[in-house]
Amino acid sequence: MSDSEDTKIERRDVLKLGAAATVGLLAGGPTDAAALPALPQNPVTPKAMPTRNLGRTGYRVGIFSLGGQASIEKPDNDAVAVPIVERALDLGVNYIDTSARYGGEQRWSERYIGQVMKRRRREAFLATKTHDRTRDGSLRLLEKSLQLLQTDHIDLWQLHNLSNMQQIDQIFAPDGAVQALIKAREEKIVRFIGVTGHADPDVLLEAIRRFPFDTILMAVNAADPHHMSFSKQLLPTAVEKEMGIIGMKIPARGRILASWNPPPRDQQTPATAGSRPGTLTMAEAMRYSLSLPLSTVIIGIDNIKQLEQNVEIARAFTPLSESQMAALTARTEPVKQQALFFRPWA
Repeated sequence: MSDSEDTKIERRDVLKLGAAATVGLLAGGPTDAAALPALPQNPVTPKAMPTRNLGRTGYRVGIFSLGGQASIEKPDNDAVAVPIVERALDLGVNYIDTSARYGGEQRWSERYIGQVMKRRRREAFLATKTHDRTRDGSLRLLEKSLQLLQTDHIDLWQLHNLSNMQQIDQIFAPDGAVQALIKAREEKIVRFIGVTGHADPDVLLEAIRRFPFDTILMAVNAADPHHMSFSKQLLPTAVEKEMGIIGMKIPARGRILASWNPPPRDQQTPATAGSRPGTLTMAEAMRYSLSLPLSTVIIGIDNIKQLEQNVEIARAFTPLSESQMAALTARTEPVKQQALFFRPWA
């Protein structure tokens, strides 16, 4: 039997295992899922960039990680998206974040990443999310995630974008999504469980008060202190709980960067709204966030050149002083609303 045939059989069996395990979870009965493999290891990472502990998980994560948005969630974009994922691993990225919601109903982000994971799963700590607030709905999303990502397990399964207290009550209900996370972890389909959000720090504070999540994904860019600050209100508690802390919205989809130009007003959408170019370079934006007590930052990538530049910024990282960070925050004041477009501004 050829090596390629071995690979196909192994992959087929892996997907059957993931699907069977999830069916067992939905039924509420035991599964025959095997023990989880060892933590992933990308041999390039230690030489590529500084690494940090992902909380109490035992994983050393590179300080720059790949987010599953931008080019990696666009429809029919295989020719661009798949090489970005491949190149990220080649450069030493060892953490990849996606979601069942990225790329719409077709879940393009998970599809593209899965094309690489079927061959290179052991090199990446793989994180995805459920946006469903119920147990059964979340488990159905997980089953599809396993299929699209072409794996039998997820390293980190997260609750996607909690934004209000009603959602907190929903996920902690007897039939809520937290029950799905717990069950999937018990059955060794997911390794760790986390919570995410970028709208209101009080919502995430309540979530981590009620349950000992392994990780938290929060928006902490240089404009953060201006409005509903996660770094002031939420980050200290996450540090105290020794969580893995992942930063997002670092360049605010470009809107914090001096290189960004807003589209004409009549062409703007909520996702592209802005009044003027930003005020920071990408290096300044990344250095600011990485000077906080984060494990890593995830950033969506448009092209290979951008990816390589971000890895180089991570490689050369040195922390900023408090006065340097305050100066960058002051520079974002004129663009604070567009840089924090994901928070309510009523």
